[in-house]
Amino acid sequence: MTTPATLARGQHPAGTLADLLLPSASGTAAFVRATVLVIAGAALTAFAAQLAFTVPWTPVPYTGQTAAVLLVGTALGARKGAASMALYLLLGLVGLPVYAGGAHGVERVFGLTGGYLLGFVVASALVGRLAEHAWDRSRIGAALLMALGNLVIYLIGVPVLAIVGGLAWTDAVQGGALVFLPWDAAKIAVAALVLPLAWRLARGERQD
Repeated sequence: MTTPATLARGQHPAGTLADLLLPSASGTAAFVRATVLVIAGAALTAFAAQLAFTVPWTPVPYTGQTAAVLLVGTALGARKGAASMALYLLLGLVGLPVYAGGAHGVERVFGLTGGYLLGFVVASALVGRLAEHAWDRSRIGAALLMALGNLVIYLIGVPVLAIVGGLAWTDAVQGGALVFLPWDAAKIAVAALVLPLAWRLARGERQD
């Protein structure tokens, strides 16, 4: 059966962009490589979370946070992507202002936004696994990968928002998911163009 992976894989082995650009090593070098990638992914997500803008239909700003989460998972793979997001959560939990809008603290992790933050770890692992099977090498695969990652974040984040906030499910879905669909659609469209292009460029650099 034809899948996004078989459409994109061709004769190229499975792996991620990080594997292509920074080939894996062994021993201490492998540990250092993994550590640097995990820290870099968490730092990128923290930076993207501070990039925000508002739109007329919701008081909650759109940020680059979710895009960074999914791109980190896609680039690093399931294990390192999830580890990077776990580190990101831990940094905010101990008081560093890394969450959206410079937020931090226990109340964020165990409050209204806790489900979304936990969803980042799960979504990063999912898109990382799909990327390891070459979904990010075609436009269709990359779009599906990003869409599934966003869906996982909402499937975890919205129920927590409803329960912790005491909201009706319709209000939680509207305020915690549907208002972000235009921004999610834009991110998916960009990823569908950028990720396959990044693979082609990276391969060209490797072949020269």
